[in-house]
Amino acid sequence: MHTHTWAPDTSAAERSTRLVVALTAAMMVVEIAAGFAFRSMALLADGWHMSTHVTAFLIAAVAYWLSRRHARDPRYSFGTGKMGVLGGFASAIVLAIVALLMAGESIARLFDPRAIRFHEAIAVSVVGLLVNVTCAILLRDRHGHSHGHSHSHDLNLRAAYVHVIADALTSVTAIAALVCGLFLGWNWLDPAMGIFGSIVIAVWAYTLLRDTGGILLDRTPATTDLPAEIRRALEGEAGATITDLHVWQVASGRFAAIVALTASAPKDPDAYRALLREHEELVHVTFEVHAGTLR
Repeated sequence: MHTHTWAPDTSAAERSTRLVVALTAAMMVVEIAAGFAFRSMALLADGWHMSTHVTAFLIAAVAYWLSRRHARDPRYSFGTGKMGVLGGFASAIVLAIVALLMAGESIARLFDPRAIRFHEAIAVSVVGLLVNVTCAILLRDRHGHSHGHSHSHDLNLRAAYVHVIADALTSVTAIAALVCGLFLGWNWLDPAMGIFGSIVIAVWAYTLLRDTGGILLDRTPATTDLPAEIRRALEGEAGATITDLHVWQVASGRFAAIVALTASAPKDPDAYRALLREHEELVHVTFEVHAGTLR
């Protein structure tokens, strides 16, 4: 029986994501509690900011779970591979909201400076950075492994990884600003670094939205040469003329195609399919074959 379970195994990435959710949520609680205890708006704001990342990690974990749960559900005509892409798209939106909130809070602090308990804030920020580094290490191997194969990177995992890096960036800039404020009196540097961080995060969010949005809308990814390879095999080797061709991504590193072609001596679709067998990433091909005179 023909199945549409094309999505690659993401069990290791799912386990890493769950662990990152637990670590980030614990650190979020610590920062919010410390913010109230030390009367530090910087820590409190960072704690609430971290809560948005926890939400994004939960989205990633749920996307993996849904993809696995419905992998053999026949109602999903082309499988559940896009569950992870949808999770990445949702996470990118959360990331954009984070950037907007960071920019707004930072601009407000430029015009309304607040007293900061530097020693306590620096200590908690350092702990937060260590948690971010740990989470990045947990996700890095899975992210790097998926990136190491052509067209196979997991956008759901990439979104989670970007959130971790964004958190690490805000921790580094916060520590730098707090140290300068403590020793040099540059209190303005804290909101200035916040604005810089929000711009960087907004760029990452845009990139994720562009990549995931294109896949969700069935745009042929620029990273694949499948359309040209299909034309070369069918028009060059088989002597047919392709009259219509659609190629789109159905899962991480997996593609489907619909090919309409005309040939003076049409062959069985399986004969044309055999010419594309070397493309393992092409997991589903539908042929429409017509007899006619070649142009």
